[in-house]
Amino acid sequence: MTAPIETTGAEAGAQPEAVLSGVKKSQIEGRSLSQIAWMRFKRDKVAMAGGVVVILLTLMAVFSKPIQWIFNLDPNKFNQDLIDPALLAPKGGWGGMSWDHPLGVDPQYGRDMLARIIDGSWVSLLVAGGATLLSVCIGTVLGVVAGYYGGWIDSVISRLMDTFLAFPLLLFAISISAAVQDGFFGLEGLPLRICVLIFVIGFFSWPYIGRIVRAQTMTLRKREFIEAATSLGARGPYVLFRELLPNLVAPILVYATLIIPTNILFEAALSFLGVGIAPPQASWGGMLSNAVDLYTADPQYMFVPGLAIFITVLAFNLLGDGLRDALDPRSK
Repeated sequence: MTAPIETTGAEAGAQPEAVLSGVKKSQIEGRSLSQIAWMRFKRDKVAMAGGVVVILLTLMAVFSKPIQWIFNLDPNKFNQDLIDPALLAPKGGWGGMSWDHPLGVDPQYGRDMLARIIDGSWVSLLVAGGATLLSVCIGTVLGVVAGYYGGWIDSVISRLMDTFLAFPLLLFAISISAAVQDGFFGLEGLPLRICVLIFVIGFFSWPYIGRIVRAQTMTLRKREFIEAATSLGARGPYVLFRELLPNLVAPILVYATLIIPTNILFEAALSFLGVGIAPPQASWGGMLSNAVDLYTADPQYMFVPGLAIFITVLAFNLLGDGLRDALDPRSK
């Protein structure tokens, strides 16, 4: 037998190798998953820039009315003295740009373009955000149920997804929007059109996120923590909403961020076709529609709302890509 190795008092009281001299405690303590994701996201400067633009656009949309009041901006004020009747174009160059009208005026009535861009921002973001929320709620619930229970429940929900995906969404949206223009459920005018757009866009686009959530759920239901919860007697609703859904937040958040710009483009397309937001309410798609017949006389009339849509869609896409990389490092 070998003799036991004796340790001296100095060796017995020695610090573990992991504790380095001169290193603060905050530098070696563990980080949560959210902190790690935030660190990854901060390193992506492009995604950070997209996030800043999204925040500024959201603030502009939320406070559009106070901004118009503070800076005395009226999106529906006619300024016929700024229009050249012979050319049917704003007086001066660059669409009538001046200190009073930084983005120029429209060639029809001389309305301030900056005021109309600000006034149209809340419509676009409200419709896109509401439609995204509706589709995410429906798709998440049905996707989790289909992926967890499987069997005939999965078959029924999957065929329902296929049916909705087969709908010609654009033609269906045009038909519904045109059919309820006079009033529906006690609503009329602008509130009716906004509700119809949110319903049409959100209700018929939920299968996309439903398929993503279903696939993620089918993977997660085989994990040990789900089996442990089931073995301890947890029932289906508890497992769905307390075990599975918290682990699906990341893909749902990423998908929602990426689908918002798609819904913005869809709302702009419907307004462009004349079945979206009706005048006098400003909307970016409606401004593009009006510019079709006037862009030869005033190209900036089409450029300004097009640039607003482009910047908004690009910012949301950059933010979504950054969130995807931060929340799922395997994507790199």
